Amino acid sequence: MIEYAADWREAGACLTADPDLFFPVAVGDGDAAGQQVSRALRICADCTVRQQCLEFAMRTREPAGIWGGTTPEERFRVLRARNRRSRARGTDWAEMPETRAS
Repeated sequence: MIEYAADWREAGACLTADPDLFFPVAVGDGDAAGQQVSRALRICADCTVRQQCLEFAMRTREPAGIWGGTTPEERFRVLRARNRRSRARGTDWAEMPETRAS
């Protein structure tokens, strides 16, 4: 089992929120899932550890949920772009600078 430093998680704005909010299930009404994502992103927007959360999700290639104010699709696009740049430069994507939350 891989262990990660979790200190930043204790300061997350999401700590008191319903965890299911950050892992929307697109079953049935897609609009409900969209509203759930919007609510989660609003919580992330003012979070003091948003950057650490995003870095964790990118480093571990988290495939699901809202992390660091990003959706899985947004993280996938960043990783894909990093991989393209890495191949073009002949470097490993993990050596590239971390993504910053906006």
